[in-house]
Amino acid sequence: MNPQLSTTEAPAPTTSGPTDRLVLKDGRWITNWQPENKDFWEGPGRTTARRNLIWSVFCEFLGFAVWQLWSVTVVFLPLVGFDLTTSEQFWLVSLPPLVGATLRIPYSFMVAMVGGRNWTIISALLLLIPTVAMTLTLGNPETPLWALFAIAAAAGFGGGNFASSMANITYFYPAREKGAALGLNAAGGNLGVAVAQFTVPIVVTAFAFGTLQPNLPAAGLFWIPFILLAAWGAKTYMHNLSHAKNDIRGSLSALKEKHLWIISLIYIGTFGSFMGFGSVFPTLINMQFPEFSSFELLGAALSLAFMGPLVGSLARPYGGRLADRVGGARVTIVSFLAMAAVTAAVVLTLRLANFWLYLVLFLALFMLTGVANGSSYRMIPLVFRLSVDPMDRVGHERKASSALGLIGAIGAYGGFAIPQILRIANESTGSFDLAFWAFAAGYVALAGLTWMVYMRPGTVFARANV
Repeated sequence: MNPQLSTTEAPAPTTSGPTDRLVLKDGRWITNWQPENKDFWEGPGRTTARRNLIWSVFCEFLGFAVWQLWSVTVVFLPLVGFDLTTSEQFWLVSLPPLVGATLRIPYSFMVAMVGGRNWTIISALLLLIPTVAMTLTLGNPETPLWALFAIAAAAGFGGGNFASSMANITYFYPAREKGAALGLNAAGGNLGVAVAQFTVPIVVTAFAFGTLQPNLPAAGLFWIPFILLAAWGAKTYMHNLSHAKNDIRGSLSALKEKHLWIISLIYIGTFGSFMGFGSVFPTLINMQFPEFSSFELLGAALSLAFMGPLVGSLARPYGGRLADRVGGARVTIVSFLAMAAVTAAVVLTLRLANFWLYLVLFLALFMLTGVANGSSYRMIPLVFRLSVDPMDRVGHERKASSALGLIGAIGAYGGFAIPQILRIANESTGSFDLAFWAFAAGYVALAGLTWMVYMRPGTVFARANV
């Protein structure tokens, strides 16, 4: 539920201009947006904001879906003749998170540069690049590896959509409703991961038309009409806001705060784990349970993989609410320790070769990442309020606003790190056990770090129950 990345909301006029209608310039630029003005908000404001939110959610949802297409598509590639090593398959699922995390920062600035509506149209149309490319190439097993890597990297465009979508929606809502709107926008986007992993096995199977091979071009083709619909809806129903401005100074100032880097490391363990395991879970199922080697059985098994990202997405708001009640640091620490225990259990029970036990343990792991996502993110504004010097010219609110997005971008790199650690462990030892033990140790270390900095008795953070 990341608010805007490296942006801040410039004050919109609250007393001047009409309150019963929108003042539009050049068609879709609103020049009198006044969300804090009650008359304006209850007049044209709420309806307009809701319309922009609906299409923002849809476009961001498709962004997440495209971002994670390769996480499930790559498993089917050997069935249609692609000769890929295990290492190459892991690189294909790692590249979209790497590119998506990197694009989050520049994407957030585009809203103020070209307008929220305009950038939503552009960012939606950019999703056509990986989906059209998948449609044209995945039917040919002679497609060179470099082309597959390039297409997988292009799927990272979908990861950048999250930052620009959140940055845009935060301008539309008054402070009292901003959290709910951003939460809905984020949840709608995150669900794209689960829907993509649920849909792709069904689509490639349904369009096989009785053959013994999946129709992989359909994995890209299926999304193209929805992407065109999203771009049309953004063009027709969304607006640009003239008062949206980038806060470059706030971003540069936030980068100098040590707590940005501490919480970023924590967030790599929470959101990064969600994205990393979301990317690699279908591949792990395929490799750990070779009995699902046939096309039909593999499709059936992979159609259950979506449940992991689904429960992780749904658990995130509850993590935030629980943190509001008992403290974000406390919930994050307990979540990390539970994640370590579940990760260890995955290794210890793998010799049983029980798919359903494996699935249940991963569902528990995804749920815990979702809870920790919400609780750790809740900590950010409180930490900056307590740690920033009151005499600082930038101020804690601007720094926290910029930090929220920067931390979200940095945390997304976990989606690249986890598949690569698994790849290295498998190449070195022939199994993933060492990687899972490393993850378990890492979660324990992150729990210790969180306690040392934010819960250790006597600190200002512990007294404030951050």
